[in-house]
Amino acid sequence: MSALIYLEGRELSFFYGDERIVFLRLDRPKASGKVQIKVYPDCRVVASAPEDADSETVLSAVKKRGRWIYEQLRDFRKQLEFTTPRQYISGESHYYLGKQYLLKVIEAPKQIQGVKLLRGKLEVSVRTKSTEKVKELLTDWYKARAKETFAKRLDAMLEQALWVEARPPLRILTMQTQWGSCSSNGRITLNPHLVKAPRECIDYVILHELCHLAEHNHSKRFYRLMSQVMPHWQQTKVRLDGMAAVILNA
Repeated sequence: MSALIYLEGRELSFFYGDERIVFLRLDRPKASGKVQIKVYPDCRVVASAPEDADSETVLSAVKKRGRWIYEQLRDFRKQLEFTTPRQYISGESHYYLGKQYLLKVIEAPKQIQGVKLLRGKLEVSVRTKSTEKVKELLTDWYKARAKETFAKRLDAMLEQALWVEARPPLRILTMQTQWGSCSSNGRITLNPHLVKAPRECIDYVILHELCHLAEHNHSKRFYRLMSQVMPHWQQTKVRLDGMAAVILNA
């Protein structure tokens, strides 16, 4: 879990049945090991490989996962069919901590502009109705809630992460393809969109990054540690991944 948007790489492709699947090949400097393949909710396929691996080796590795990639793309495309662009008008449904809330936009020229969570609704007060202003206010509100919520959940998860000696620095940063990341110097970065997911999903992402403080790669030891602190993390991951298309576009 790292990086914002993959801007550099080489496009390669292969056929699975009648479908041509295009993927982006990224180099991992000074890395060894297997080719890592990810399919993102926006249907981008990325293969991360050691920089000295030739294209044929990478292509072969990706082809072997052809069926899995095809099924991932199929599932994400189904989700995207039901995802309509946000208009930020009254009546829309928006997520917060796993629950859906109706958006209510109030035009009040003399009131302070802002967002309140009241009686199952997200009420946004604006001086004049503007899609961009409503979006801006909601974005700021989500970031503020994320900062507060993530700090509390980090403290709670640290009680389980006995290998962590000191509370790691926490940063909130909007990312297009990741829920979170852990830098080489131990800073944890979390996506504010994650605050729209259920608390269990937030805890999963935080624990995932805390495990990276002990194991920097997705090794067997990493997953063993993850299973020790959250035995059912796979189910939680599936739940979060299933909500990705809706949450990231909300």
